[in-house]
Amino acid sequence: MIPALDQADHSHDLTQPEPTWHESLAAAIRDPQVLLQRLGLPLTLLPQTTRAAKQFSVMVPESYLQRMQPGDLNDPLLRQVLPLGDELLDVPGFIADAVDDQSARIAPGLLKKYAGRALMIVTGACAIHCRYCFRRHYPYNEEPRRLEDWQPALDALAADESIHEVLLSGGDPLIVPDRRLSDLIRSLEQIPHLQRLRIHSRLPIVLPNRVGPDLISLLTESRLTPIMVVHANHPHEIQRDCADALRTLVRSGVTTLNQSVLLRGVNDSVDLLQELSERLINLGVIPYYLHQLDRVQGAAHFEVDEAFGLSLIKQLRKRLPAYAVPRYVREEAGQPHKSPLE
Repeated sequence: MIPALDQADHSHDLTQPEPTWHESLAAAIRDPQVLLQRLGLPLTLLPQTTRAAKQFSVMVPESYLQRMQPGDLNDPLLRQVLPLGDELLDVPGFIADAVDDQSARIAPGLLKKYAGRALMIVTGACAIHCRYCFRRHYPYNEEPRRLEDWQPALDALAADESIHEVLLSGGDPLIVPDRRLSDLIRSLEQIPHLQRLRIHSRLPIVLPNRVGPDLISLLTESRLTPIMVVHANHPHEIQRDCADALRTLVRSGVTTLNQSVLLRGVNDSVDLLQELSERLINLGVIPYYLHQLDRVQGAAHFEVDEAFGLSLIKQLRKRLPAYAVPRYVREEAGQPHKSPLE
């Protein structure tokens, strides 16, 4: 049974102070053996999980782990983070740069694919390593790290007056400490034609205590209009501390959208997608996109047939109001926008 959205979890020791998000990040599971042991799963899986983790490491925050069902190898949250031997298979059509990020790179750390907006690769670090990540092979070591390293990207943004919106992505931009994030945002604010700041982050879902007063102030006090795009794939993710974090974002006035990826064995069910949309809408979060899987090397076992995806959307339209049905899209290299699949 999943707790109701407003049901608080009082099982922890109230005499102990709540961990900071930095402490929660430091405590995240990074060893596949520990992940298996914590969930009571057979260690016979360890050889394949270890091999896959050498290609793309494990990272699972405690809050996210607590939403999984122990002993269930098919738990939909576990499937998103457990390395498997399937990741090592060479499947035709699945490549390292599935969305051709490198062709869109116009300056160190800066990608421009669509009119009016550009994307900054703020960091290569994440709080969770999703096994279907389309940037799991991205060369993050080639991108800026210190604020001064961002100057060529800032110059490129300043030189292009057609750009009105900047997306902060990664990795996950919210893994950057507030002071560094503030310095970058202040630099963006100095570019007169920039109007909006969009942040794409999974942290409000997987590390909810990242959403606190300091972050809210940073977003709402900027002259740039803030938009938060979070990433939840399954209704089990939207509970307790995660629900509180999303509610905080929405009630602070930050436009908050969710994008999901259609994943085999995770959310390829009309009932699950309906429940996910309803949980989001009840918190004031708009279901934005349902992405067809980006065909990145190592993720082929997650792919759902597009025709089946279309049937799911058709069924959702019969069950939900239009504003609660995400747009089913695919990202295609070289196209001027996401490609709608309906």
